[in-house]
Amino acid sequence: MTTHNPELWEGFEEMTPEAVAGPVWDEPVPLNPRGQLPAFPVDALPDWLAAMTVGVAEETQTPVDLAGCLALAVIGTAAGGRLTVTVRGQWSEPVNLYTAVALPPGNRKSAVFGLMTKPLLAAEKALIELTAPQRAEAAASARIAKAAAEKAEKLAANAEADKLTDLTAQAVSLSEAAERAVVPAEPQLVADDVTAESLTSLLAQQDGRIAILSPEGEIFEIIAGRYSGVPNMGIFLKGHAGDMARVNRQARDAQYIENPAITMGLAVQPDVLDSIGQIKGADGRGLLARFLYSKPESLVGYRNLTPELLSPETADTYAQNLGRLALTLAGWSETAELTLAPEADAVLLAYQRVTEARLRKDGSLAPIVNWASKRDGAVARIAGLLHLAAHPEDAWTRPITAATMAAATQLGDYFTAHALDVFNAMKADPAQGAAHTVLTHLTETRTTAFTKRDLFRAMPRSEFPAMGDLDPALDLLEEHGWVRQQPPPPRTTRGGRPPSPRYETHPRLTPAA
Repeated sequence: MTTHNPELWEGFEEMTPEAVAGPVWDEPVPLNPRGQLPAFPVDALPDWLAAMTVGVAEETQTPVDLAGCLALAVIGTAAGGRLTVTVRGQWSEPVNLYTAVALPPGNRKSAVFGLMTKPLLAAEKALIELTAPQRAEAAASARIAKAAAEKAEKLAANAEADKLTDLTAQAVSLSEAAERAVVPAEPQLVADDVTAESLTSLLAQQDGRIAILSPEGEIFEIIAGRYSGVPNMGIFLKGHAGDMARVNRQARDAQYIENPAITMGLAVQPDVLDSIGQIKGADGRGLLARFLYSKPESLVGYRNLTPELLSPETADTYAQNLGRLALTLAGWSETAELTLAPEADAVLLAYQRVTEARLRKDGSLAPIVNWASKRDGAVARIAGLLHLAAHPEDAWTRPITAATMAAATQLGDYFTAHALDVFNAMKADPAQGAAHTVLTHLTETRTTAFTKRDLFRAMPRSEFPAMGDLDPALDLLEEHGWVRQQPPPPRTTRGGRPPSPRYETHPRLTPAA
């Protein structure tokens, strides 16, 4: 027979089930809640471009957004600096774009870039071969002019007094001719890792146009001052707007690029996209407002391991159309103007009115007013690119239609939704990212309880170098109701190190199987 000590059970009868099981959990509050962002509207692209976009996304098992944004960038590469879209005679927009897609590592970004840019590199090679005779002739002429000038200078230096004036004048004339002799650079459509200074020189060499197409975000580090130590974004601002740029050359007069056109198609890791807002002056000077952003959901973990391969017919049509555009427009020396059909102008005007209303202080675009102020211009540029893709043989001879402008507004809405999310992330509390990392770990490991010390051991040192770095994340998770700290056990008289704080997690993180 067991004897019970009444003191041990004193008050137990008065305890509620909640007191025995612990406090009831409230519904947790999402961290930096993100709505479902729209998928890239592939149907807004002309058929051959849409087919390539879908085919590449399927073969590489990547979000269609990556190939879709790159499709716009490659058309912009072919056309940049050669065409503008004129709107109502009020303003004109060049057709180059800056796009940035955020995807984590392991998303086969390089494979997508390889497939989408291959025809551009082929066109670049063809241009090099086509212009080789012209460059060889110019190089020979320059050498002859230089030799003639040097010979004339020697004759003048050794001339008798009565011939000195005439020979000097002849030497000066020949020297000036040699100085004016220019050997064209090899044609280049695409660059990658370039400094601001070398980019400016490239623009001067390539008749004011160049593209940066890269599956990495290194260009942001360059803009932030990787080489110079200070942000250097002037040429990137001018290259988007088409504002005159000056090139200073040693031993030569300054050269001016009348209408520089830079196209950028980038894929970056999400943390790069979140951190570019920290580049000094990037927001105030309008660099961030010039990019069209995309933040698709990664397919890693959900990919089809036996996807349909890209159709050879689709790839051939894409290569032919893109190559034709690149080669045709590369030979132009003057800029052509794309105009809007009256119906297309009406579509754009209606879109502008929506934008204007939403820019008010209480409007949905007020939080991104700098970016949204360029939204209508971006839509006009996109319309020009879609028009070129729809009519690669003669787009410059016909106006942009209402259907094309409506498709451009679809893309404008897509980029607006993603821009709102990107700028929200840029302005978020720094603890947000750390809290997301911890919450992801707790969810994936289905943790019901943990000590701070054990959590620290499981976290990446790159993000949490010291145990104290966990505090802001745990505080934020506790505020949002995802974890709660348990009362510490009574201290003993034995001394020693106090026990590590212990937490329990919300039942939502460990749902019943």
